[in-house]
Amino acid sequence: MSERLSQTREPDAPPAPVRVLIVDDETLFARAVEKRLAKEGYAPVVAGTLGKARHLLQAADPQIILLDVRLPDGSGLDFLSELRQHKAPELPVVVLSAYGEIEDAVAAMKLRASDYLKKPLDLDELLITLDKVLGDSQLARALEYSRAREHHAREEVCLLGQHPAIVKIRGQVERLGALCTTAAAIPPTILILGETGTGKDLVARLLHSTSARRERPFVHVDCAALPKDLIEAELFGHEKGAFTTALTARTGLIEAAEDGVVFLDEIGELPVDLQSKLLAVLERRSTRRIGSTRERTVSAWFIAATNRDPEQMMAAGALRNDLYYRLNVLSIYVPPLRARADDAVALADHFARQVAKRYGLPAPAITVPAGSLLRAYSWPGNIRELKHLIERVVLLTGGGMVNAEDLMLPGLSGERGLERSTAIEGLTLAAAERLLIEQALSRTGNNVSETARQLGVTRMAIRYRMKKHGFLDV
Repeated sequence: MSERLSQTREPDAPPAPVRVLIVDDETLFARAVEKRLAKEGYAPVVAGTLGKARHLLQAADPQIILLDVRLPDGSGLDFLSELRQHKAPELPVVVLSAYGEIEDAVAAMKLRASDYLKKPLDLDELLITLDKVLGDSQLARALEYSRAREHHAREEVCLLGQHPAIVKIRGQVERLGALCTTAAAIPPTILILGETGTGKDLVARLLHSTSARRERPFVHVDCAALPKDLIEAELFGHEKGAFTTALTARTGLIEAAEDGVVFLDEIGELPVDLQSKLLAVLERRSTRRIGSTRERTVSAWFIAATNRDPEQMMAAGALRNDLYYRLNVLSIYVPPLRARADDAVALADHFARQVAKRYGLPAPAITVPAGSLLRAYSWPGNIRELKHLIERVVLLTGGGMVNAEDLMLPGLSGERGLERSTAIEGLTLAAAERLLIEQALSRTGNNVSETARQLGVTRMAIRYRMKKHGFLDV
């Protein structure tokens, strides 16, 4: 069995074993468990009494507890209640009992015990239980962090612009939110269409934040970024031993979304053989992990997006017809920025104020000539290109007035604009790399493959660098 490693360590620190506190007064049993856990790569410590357990709770800082119900100086269930109320409300605890009374099991579960095992224990079964409990605990922490992050960012989820198409999208979102007033109601699947960089992910997040599922997870699945050999396991999960590298069971992204939202970004990049499996999930509202025979109910709301023409994808065999019709119950089209040129100035002003606030710079003001240039530009990279352009301009100008020549847009005349748009002298390596990538993306209309070709690197390498510099969501 593989070595268990703590997930809470510094990136460059040596792997730290998971710390286990064994609270049991049966010396022979406790030592046998301690020896086996140490052999499997854990860091176990033993407490024969509740008094010693309280001391080790502080001194050893365990990541999981094996807790006997009956101890010389009190009840393990009372100690569990104490943990939940004051000291460690989320610490995983596996309750052990030699008596196997149903009342103890019920009481333990009410106190949010992670599991309940009857003694005498099979040590292999105990190891499997620890694997499962630690995996579930890690997933719960990740989901809690995701929910907190979504809650923190919710106020910033807004769709700016007064173009009729944008006003229509806001109306559609509001109507869907009004229809789904309870988290139990599963909304229809939605397909969001539009070019790269138009804000399809923003529309998906707006749908989530407007619905009754706003407090539930939002799981963003970038189908284009997932490795082809791992995408099935990432989406649907797997059981321990399902394949060579499946050392522990893993929850898939669809299952992890619970009754929240699964956003399938760039759905056309999903391999065709997996599209049929996704279709089955949508039809039956259930999923099955790789290597499992158990069906798990799926109550998530599915939202998909693509920057390609679905009709062309179906004609080319890249998108299954039946999956497209199943996803396209309702569709939302996000227009390119060039089609709503008047919104470019309002968006630029919004992004400029965000950047200035983030870096403590004076509030920027976009001049009339600069605004005219923003309206006239074709924006091949759409809103994403505008956002990164404005960030660069505000940082270079230090806030204040944003003039036309500061924008450095293609076609801008004047020696100053040409000089600043082409020269990299004096920039750091990271800044020069960012500038080269930004210019290449602008030339290719945010085509990642073509950008990689022009810069002489692989698609995987350019995606890594785009994520590093903030051109792609991590």
